[in-house]
Amino acid sequence: MQPRIANPAFIVPDAMAALQALGAAIGQGGVPETTINLVLLRASQINVCGVCLDGHFRSAKKAGETDERISTLAAWRETPYFTDAERAALALTESVTRICDRADPVPDDVWEEAAHHYEEQALGTLVLAIANINVWNRLNVATRQVAGATKW
Repeated sequence: MQPRIANPAFIVPDAMAALQALGAAIGQGGVPETTINLVLLRASQINVCGVCLDGHFRSAKKAGETDERISTLAAWRETPYFTDAERAALALTESVTRICDRADPVPDDVWEEAAHHYEEQALGTLVLAIANINVWNRLNVATRQVAGATKW
């Protein structure tokens, strides 16, 4: 496997710094690291981004995430391993990631459930985290970056 080009974040001046600054802000946004890790993994599953799945799997494990939760994340609705707040974040992740799949991309019930569990700053942080991982997924998938080529 060979990438088409280097990751654009590495070759476009100031792009990596901007993306890293956004990542740092997300880390300070009041959402538990475990929830952010789940969001990043779930969006990367949907977008079939091997690079992000590989890296965020490692990050989640390093942060103490369990095998049960990681291995059942794609079926989170069907398992008992996730809190109500995490379920709300995962539903929001799926809606924001799949915005072209329905006429109302982020239905009110999904938004309201997330807003029930997260105050405004944390909710904004979740939306930024979802948007940011979607940027990374698209950069990696479009340029066919190779999973495992860079260890995080």
